[in-house]
Amino acid sequence: MFVLPPPPRYPINHAYTTSTTGGVAIPIMETNNTVKHPSGPEYQLAVGEGTYILRDDFHLATPPPHPSEAPPPNLNPLATTPAPPISGIKLSIVIISPRKVTPHLYSVNTKTSERSNVATYSIKESEKESRESHETAGEEAQFPPSSNGTYSKAPAFGAENTLLAPITGKDALKRKKPKNNIIKSNSSYVSRVIPHEAMAKRLQERSPEGLFAFANINRAFQWLDLTTNNMFKAEHLTKILFTKAHVLCHDVNDLTKSTSHLDVIMGTSTADIIWYEPHSQKYARLNKNGVINASPISSIRWIPGSENLFLASHTDGTLLVYDKEREDAAFLPEENGTSTPEKNGDAGEVRHIHINKSVNSKNQKSNPVASWKISNQRINAFAFSPDSRHLAVVSEDGSLRVIDYLREVLVDLYTSYYGGLMCVCWSPDGKYVLTGGQDDLVTIWSLAERQIVARCPGHHSWVTAVAFDPWRCDERNYRFGSVGEDCRLLLWDFNVGMLHRPKAASVRQRGSVSSHPPLTRNRTESQATARIRSNSSLTTNSAEGEETIEHAVESRTRTAELPPVMSKLVDPDPLAWLGFEEDCIITSCDEVSLAKSAVSPGHIRTWDRPREGVNNSQVTLSAAASST
Repeated sequence: MFVLPPPPRYPINHAYTTSTTGGVAIPIMETNNTVKHPSGPEYQLAVGEGTYILRDDFHLATPPPHPSEAPPPNLNPLATTPAPPISGIKLSIVIISPRKVTPHLYSVNTKTSERSNVATYSIKESEKESRESHETAGEEAQFPPSSNGTYSKAPAFGAENTLLAPITGKDALKRKKPKNNIIKSNSSYVSRVIPHEAMAKRLQERSPEGLFAFANINRAFQWLDLTTNNMFKAEHLTKILFTKAHVLCHDVNDLTKSTSHLDVIMGTSTADIIWYEPHSQKYARLNKNGVINASPISSIRWIPGSENLFLASHTDGTLLVYDKEREDAAFLPEENGTSTPEKNGDAGEVRHIHINKSVNSKNQKSNPVASWKISNQRINAFAFSPDSRHLAVVSEDGSLRVIDYLREVLVDLYTSYYGGLMCVCWSPDGKYVLTGGQDDLVTIWSLAERQIVARCPGHHSWVTAVAFDPWRCDERNYRFGSVGEDCRLLLWDFNVGMLHRPKAASVRQRGSVSSHPPLTRNRTESQATARIRSNSSLTTNSAEGEETIEHAVESRTRTAELPPVMSKLVDPDPLAWLGFEEDCIITSCDEVSLAKSAVSPGHIRTWDRPREGVNNSQVTLSAAASST
């Protein structure tokens, strides 16, 4: 007779352990961060201005999964089981001291277009150069730049709603902090908090010009000091381990930062939002257990100029504005919500902004402050314009939406060549928008001309992050970079006059905004692309029922192409984030799957910019050696 063997006395969780002793599971100890300094030609980026050299290869410790966490998902791309969302290692960079003014383009607001009601911009080579008469005739610039070339102050978000007015008096001077101590918390949401034993001393001795960084990897969130000459760079200031939640995105409020205070917000895979103050180790949970919206948070940003309000995008296609100090309550769309009726009946895809709750609503006792439904598919990223008036949103449906978020109005809608759009950013002057997506392309869009400017081929897989380098931009030229799942970093130099246009499109002319003012530019419209908009206008004096355009995809044979000035494999893993600082470029990679390697950490790599007289000579020598 066949007898089943008895069950093991100590169940073994193989997803959490790699070995056992006497049937008892031995958990993997959390590894420490490490910093290496590799050298060689493979760790150099040769560009026209010189050679970027790898300074640090920072290995971020990957924590093991919590015992109560679900086992690793099936990595088969054809699997039908839903996989938990991941985002890769993202960084939030903070410099406490005021940053040096970067060389902004001198830009001014031009006359509002009667056709589109979009506030456009005109680029001037210097302050003494005059604009064309038909741009300035009849009115002066509504919001001229300040003396340092930066944008004038835009109206505060929700300024018309007295219920959102900031507190005045003595309480206004007090910097409010969350109430709960995260180290002493009894919440099962937080598994463990590991502060550095000498954190107070390190914070007291460091320079305010040093570089702070907040980084996420799997269920861990770390506060790091990446100052150049920091001997203890590998040692975190604080590490937070969550039980089941993975931090997908985070941001630091640039308005409230000081040597003793930082406001950090985190969006998680469980839909919870964490408001965290690292100096006092206090925290608060918003949208607890998904009471307002239960879908994961893909991107989160503080609203420019606000101490309390921030915007979060959820994977169900909803944008929500939260107040860090308001309580949560179950949310139902308001009955008087408005929308712009523009829907693709074939795919059932929402092509408008449906306002579930307006920022001007009189019901502001609890979160959310505002709620906008813009898509039925995942929102991947969004970015605020430099003038704090517009919002660029990219989503899995392949759409780039430009929204006047102060007025809660859709301005423009563009579509990728194919596939979803993964990332977005604005140029320093707010004139151009960059997107990267699943079509392996970086695309340049002009907000003023309301059209595509160029496509930038060069990646061999999805583009995951794009960013402009403000220290390499001037009145005529732009430098931007991109990273992707092909493990490559690409750098691009962009000038409208240098674009290579396909021969098939030679009949169609495109120039700079200065030479072709948008006021005199005729747009081609068809019944297939024109959409009527109701209950929406971009300026107070515009007429209702105005037309807006869902721009059709332009053929690649009719669109200019821009080649990269540098393309190189810079990491063994797919890249997820890119940032430019005054003295360096920073890249980070995807989170390493535990199914692939149980202890392998992710990478944060810092590339030093070329130095005068050093890297230039290296480029000359390397070129001479290659010629011989």
